[in-house]
Amino acid sequence: MRYYFLLILTVFILGNVIAQGNGATTIDSLDVNCLNWYNLDPSSDKVIGVSVNRAYNELLVNKTPKKKIIIAVIDAGVDIYHEDLEDKIWINKNEIADNGIDDDHNGYIDDIHGWNFIGSINGDNIAYENHEYVRIVASFQSAFDSVETEADVDSKELANYRLYRKCKVYYDTEYQSNIDAKEQIENFTNNIDSLINVLEIYTKTLDPTAEQIAAIQTKNKAHKASKKYLQKLYKSGFSSAYIDEYLEYIDNNLNIYLNLDLNARDIIGDDVNDIEDSFYGNSNVKGPISDHGSFVAGIIAATRNNNIGIDGIANSVEIMVLRTVPDGDEYDKDVALAIKYAVDNGADIINMSFGKDYSPNKYMVDQAVKYAQEKGVLMVHAAGNESNNNDITLTYPDRLMGNKSDIDNWIAVGASAKDDDKYLAGSFSNYGKTTVELFAPGVDVISLYPENKYNIASGTSMACPVVAGVAALVWSYYPELTVTELKGVLLASATTYTRKVVMPSDGMQKEMKVKFNTLSITGGVVNAYKAIELAEIKMNEKNN
Repeated sequence: MRYYFLLILTVFILGNVIAQGNGATTIDSLDVNCLNWYNLDPSSDKVIGVSVNRAYNELLVNKTPKKKIIIAVIDAGVDIYHEDLEDKIWINKNEIADNGIDDDHNGYIDDIHGWNFIGSINGDNIAYENHEYVRIVASFQSAFDSVETEADVDSKELANYRLYRKCKVYYDTEYQSNIDAKEQIENFTNNIDSLINVLEIYTKTLDPTAEQIAAIQTKNKAHKASKKYLQKLYKSGFSSAYIDEYLEYIDNNLNIYLNLDLNARDIIGDDVNDIEDSFYGNSNVKGPISDHGSFVAGIIAATRNNNIGIDGIANSVEIMVLRTVPDGDEYDKDVALAIKYAVDNGADIINMSFGKDYSPNKYMVDQAVKYAQEKGVLMVHAAGNESNNNDITLTYPDRLMGNKSDIDNWIAVGASAKDDDKYLAGSFSNYGKTTVELFAPGVDVISLYPENKYNIASGTSMACPVVAGVAALVWSYYPELTVTELKGVLLASATTYTRKVVMPSDGMQKEMKVKFNTLSITGGVVNAYKAIELAEIKMNEKNN
């Protein structure tokens, strides 16, 4: 038995679980030190927040927003009935609810609050999907599995073959590692069960507490050794719940995310490779799993100063819900159509707290992103949670179009922590001197959870809506700014930090330190107060 094996598994679990538990009914049952910290000011509050409260209290106190900003949240779904999102959900005024008629003739029936692109016309919904690289392997397996060399492949299919081989190698590695991990953890738990069985004569239970193990008195050397080993485990935080959670994680990997035979899409019946096959889905924007999307929406728009839950960032804002992201990888086509829907229905900002390693129909998303650029819509995207340098390892969607041309309406966001110390950069956060514009609070953030609950979570998924919220706050008071000007304001006003921080990593290597300002284009954290100040200056310049 290896004591450190459990520690590694525990770190692995904690590193892959973004939210904790099933939510809390009251905020005070969470860590109240994390409540609304993203709204605080670095100078006055000594917390690396984004100065939202200061902006309201000092710069906006006698001003009225000129425009209500619509933010499309492309995600897994949002609990639009949450108590802290009251009056913050977008309503399609050209559609009559629940009459079964496409009143506005946009192809989507009863799309009152947005649209669900991963549901069927009959009301069924996709909750889980496999990874994109798994789908790539499955789609090309019959054609390429028996091919031994590239010389045997038609030149027109060579690109597909190379993609297949790359994904197949990765798939085989991931699948085997999960099989091995399951075997190891099962052997581990069997050994632990044996020790507990041996010590049952002292504890009188097969589910002993740490105190019961510590109270064992024996002269038997083998029993003493068992007691000592179990005490180490309990001290490390061992619990059967962790083991069960890890086994569930492995089983989900094998049965869902790595399942070559999974066909969740069958309930929809569309052609995922045909962007013209676009009218499918249903109006259920909450869906079966809405914890992630609700969390995102709360950071942007939770009602401020209502003595309920949290304070969102932007007051004059509405959330349009576009459900495209299952538990697993999203389809490019759904993302593209969601972007187009958002633009066509008046969204000013699109929040995208999702991403994946492969994008076989990237051209679909590129076309939609260009469309959003043409219409002046700001797109804010989470940089990713793999501790990767995005300059080297691509994550999709991205701002580089198929011809490698850049766009000017895209902001990629890394995750920062609340203390000005060496851990300012989130350990999990992706970064990039040329691909990530800035950072924002994304470590230990409290926000909304479905059914009027709350939760605490970490991820660039949390940092992304902070930037979207700040953008909405600025734009609601200065709607005359173009999307390019707004992006310029947000980047130029970011608070830069030159201190050395621990470089994001998976925790398995020795800590390396770099200057925080080398991790992104701006080298800073978004700042609402400074952005409002700069927007005022820009508007004065435009008017004079």
